Amino acid sequence: MPVPTLQRLAAAIEAGAPSPLGATPTGRGVNFAVHSAAAQSVELCLFDTHDGTPLGSVSLPGRSGDTWHGFLPEPFAGVGTLYGYRVHGPYEPARGLRCNPRKLLLDPCARALTGEPHHDRALFETAEAFELDSAAVMPRCRVVDHDYDWGDDLAPSTPWRDTVLYELHVKGYTALHPEVPPQLRGTYLGLAQPAVIERLLRLGVTALELMPVQAFTTEGFLRDRGLVNYWGYNSLAWSAPATQYALADPVAEFRQMVKALHAAGLEVILDVVFNHTAEGNENGPTLSLKGFDNAAYYRPAVDDPSRYDNLTGCGNTVNCDDPATRALILDSLRWWVQAMHVDGFRFDLAPVLGRGVEGFDRHAPLFAELRADPILAYVKLIAEPWDIGPGGYQLGEFPSGWSEWNDRYRDTLRSFWRGDPYVLGAFAERLAGSSDIFRHHGRKPTASVNFVTSHDGFTLADLVSYGAKHNEANLEGNADGHADNLSWNCGEEGPSENPTTVAIRQRQMRNLLLTLLLSQGVPMLQAGDEFARTQAGNNNAYCQDNPISWQDWSLATVPASLEEFCRGVIALRRRRPELRRETFLKGSRSGRDHDVGWLHPAGRRMSDGDWSDPQGRAIGVLLDTSQAEAGPLLMLFNPGAAEVEFRLPPEIAAGSWRLLVDTALLVLPDAAATLSLALPLRLLGRASLILERLPCSGAAAS
Repeated sequence: MPVPTLQRLAAAIEAGAPSPLGATPTGRGVNFAVHSAAAQSVELCLFDTHDGTPLGSVSLPGRSGDTWHGFLPEPFAGVGTLYGYRVHGPYEPARGLRCNPRKLLLDPCARALTGEPHHDRALFETAEAFELDSAAVMPRCRVVDHDYDWGDDLAPSTPWRDTVLYELHVKGYTALHPEVPPQLRGTYLGLAQPAVIERLLRLGVTALELMPVQAFTTEGFLRDRGLVNYWGYNSLAWSAPATQYALADPVAEFRQMVKALHAAGLEVILDVVFNHTAEGNENGPTLSLKGFDNAAYYRPAVDDPSRYDNLTGCGNTVNCDDPATRALILDSLRWWVQAMHVDGFRFDLAPVLGRGVEGFDRHAPLFAELRADPILAYVKLIAEPWDIGPGGYQLGEFPSGWSEWNDRYRDTLRSFWRGDPYVLGAFAERLAGSSDIFRHHGRKPTASVNFVTSHDGFTLADLVSYGAKHNEANLEGNADGHADNLSWNCGEEGPSENPTTVAIRQRQMRNLLLTLLLSQGVPMLQAGDEFARTQAGNNNAYCQDNPISWQDWSLATVPASLEEFCRGVIALRRRRPELRRETFLKGSRSGRDHDVGWLHPAGRRMSDGDWSDPQGRAIGVLLDTSQAEAGPLLMLFNPGAAEVEFRLPPEIAAGSWRLLVDTALLVLPDAAATLSLALPLRLLGRASLILERLPCSGAAAS
């Protein structure tokens, strides 16, 4: 590329087109288009592709409404060109305007970056830093080839009812993986390795929910402590894959990962952060949106437009009530689906997407536009249905077609298996698909994403090993993270060599996994829980890019492992359609049921009084089926410490039954084993039994 003097650039640039937004290579050059209602002019800056030094800049000559655009022909611009912007316009924070041409800005539609910003005062607009130029400490945007040889790649399109989600961190999952080549560990390409994919398939999960891979950066306060933002919920550019997980080319390597996962039948779902950005509060760095159109992209404080309405706890809140912001979000989502072939999205702090001046609205414009978009209408959409703003808890209130992280499911299962009183009714609701939350507006049991643990909080092993959080490594005096985890350490805090304590913990983990995987709705596993990964009691490891957060694969080699148990229960779920219904169960708590029966250990159907009995802990569940080749399923749960004698009504006890799961055992029993249920079953404390009646028995189903 020739050195583009100002005169040559000014002579070469054409008006170009206002659409699409971003930098679009055409084969004969690049069209640049960016939105800014606040700008008086927008300057395109070009940089050397080898060392990132400035080559020259030129004002975009075209303007269509609030979109500024220009076309640079080759050889001035093409695939690989590095660029950024400077916006000339008013700097009047009291009016929400923050244009400052001294700050190099990232394209809001950038498809690739060269890295992340350096932690430097030039990024800020304090009195002593306002005049400082930030170009030397900012990454560059890179023009990306929109075309890619996907070959015969096809989206797996797994139905929601058959989906088993697996939440993982791209780096943490393979950083210590012994079967991944060292140079590929912790990368997109590491996740695409055959040994990794084979293990995922053997486990039985169908979709990977990747923690944030949108380009992100580490906040200054973490850098000052020698820590990093490991989780990635601090977005720099919504459409650019994070450089931290790439060897050289994040876009190409991400695509290669998706292609390999799709070939194995695994879906890729991205955890996306459209609720706030890395620009923080009004005193934060100027990196992109703040300098382009601060008043449009962010929600201002009602009483002072110079400050931000902080409904996210991260300093700013993205203004999804503004058409330009919605257009930018939709553009990003379409890019990930069309150009990167992802299969769906989990939206962090999703109520922000539907917030208008009156608060959250399930009919908000962005939801309607998503539903109407032919590219996005049928991808998987998952909401984290809460933020910290007024009316921010919106579980069950998202539109039809969405699924939601169900924290009431999480809390109920934790309470139930901890042995808390007055939980039986809630436990039945959660096991049956949370119809009390989702049975409206044509929604299905699959609207509930069920989970016991996630990245935010204790791992499964820590949930049964710690009664309190231990976040000292975060250097916040253990003040961060949730204090009430509904956990139980089984009588001893932290690691234990006591055989009794270890046995109880193993049984509790099996109970929690079993219940999760046999509940109606969509189960989500946290990566590593299937082999008891621990974070040593840290329930907020967002800043721990080290073995605290990484998967310890040595745990997965233990004979008769939890992973083997988990694999067997996922296979059971796959084999029994009544465990993955698309309609809600019609049985009632009083026992007048058709497809489900709730059983008391005394051998009767549950009565109204049984549900509120403070001594009640154990419960039986009979799931009927119309399949001729399979008999009913009987599930017995005892979260209490004492053994329970479980009697069954005669019409249920009759016939031959096959034992499928016993959580008191280390492994799944022989599938050929049969039992006679004529005598009372003795259900050990903190244990579960799953049985199926052999279809040849001819006995009545209920």
